[in-house]
Amino acid sequence: MMTAIAGGKPVARPNDARFSPGPTKKFDGWTLDSLAGAELGRSHRSKPGKAKLKEAIDRSKSVLGMPDDWRLGIIAGSDTGAVECALWNLFGARPAEILVWEAFGNDWAIDAVNELGIDAKVTKMPFGELPDLGAADWNKDVCLTWNGTTSGVRMPSGDAIPADREGLVLADATSAAFAMDIPWDKVDIVTWSWQKVLGGEAAHGMLALSPRAVARMAEYKPAWPIPKIYRIRKGDGVNEGVFEGATLNTPSLLATEDCLAALKWAESIGGMPALKGRSLANLAVVEEWIAKTPWAEFMCADPANRSSTAICIKIADPDFDALPDDKAKWAFVKSMTGMLAEEGAAYDIDGYRDAPPSIRIWGGATVEASDITALLPWLDWAFASTKEQMARVG
Repeated sequence: MMTAIAGGKPVARPNDARFSPGPTKKFDGWTLDSLAGAELGRSHRSKPGKAKLKEAIDRSKSVLGMPDDWRLGIIAGSDTGAVECALWNLFGARPAEILVWEAFGNDWAIDAVNELGIDAKVTKMPFGELPDLGAADWNKDVCLTWNGTTSGVRMPSGDAIPADREGLVLADATSAAFAMDIPWDKVDIVTWSWQKVLGGEAAHGMLALSPRAVARMAEYKPAWPIPKIYRIRKGDGVNEGVFEGATLNTPSLLATEDCLAALKWAESIGGMPALKGRSLANLAVVEEWIAKTPWAEFMCADPANRSSTAICIKIADPDFDALPDDKAKWAFVKSMTGMLAEEGAAYDIDGYRDAPPSIRIWGGATVEASDITALLPWLDWAFASTKEQMARVG
């Protein structure tokens, strides 16, 4: 039986209660006027339309510090489309290794093994844990999520990846790009989406290819048919137009303008160092709270591997642990998050559906640390209130 505990309702609320992991909140100061320069009603293949797409590519490369000899293109289908495009076009030339520590990494393993039939070793870890990176065979093509959006576990660095590897490294960086350093010399294919750290609109993904990945395109042609939307090959090599703003399908020029507004904001606050610093400051606020909060723990126990964007929290309470199953535990979590939404204190902070019952707070660069500070007493209140409710039910 639950033991009832008291918890007073906080007074102050976050100025912005949007903590969704994607689409994430806009940067402070964003208004509809930020989209005033959009080339609405123009073809994406027109000179001004294509120029906007190329500007989004160029500004992204600049803010991220991507090497000049890398290609970057806009792909349909968000980060999922970008990862799929990479798998379909570049994997299969040699055996692969898929490193899984969260839900989307598992999806890439399923696609590689079950759909494409790639000869792949899948190393799967529980939520909250990173595999032994030193045990991976980097002479194979390796697929991993640089930052686990659903588990709160990230790659601590690229140190485990050898510079003289023979295989390609595909890094799904959808919730890492623009918040964490990407060691460009240790990866070959990097993907992300506009609706994560930049706070952009959904449906557009980005695919970055190193010179080694481009060389693979010239050396290897997959045995399987590739859907038109992912055909980044032209002749015996890469379709250079894709990486100059000639997208394979029709992109939204309104969403493109929104992406450009976010990139200009990122430049105005100091680029990558500022973006990374803001995300780390958000994590630091939660770390300080968890250190003094007996009922909450990080899903990722190792601070070196802990995400600063997807901040995943599990409930560490004897009464919660005594609940009969995950269904009951999720009901507890949803009671908490439902209360917070009703109070206007937090929206969309349920953990991912395939993760253990948990809470997830987005800590990307567009979120203000002051808003997370204001949220945390509300979490205490919602936890105490839910325990009290369940104790009464018995």
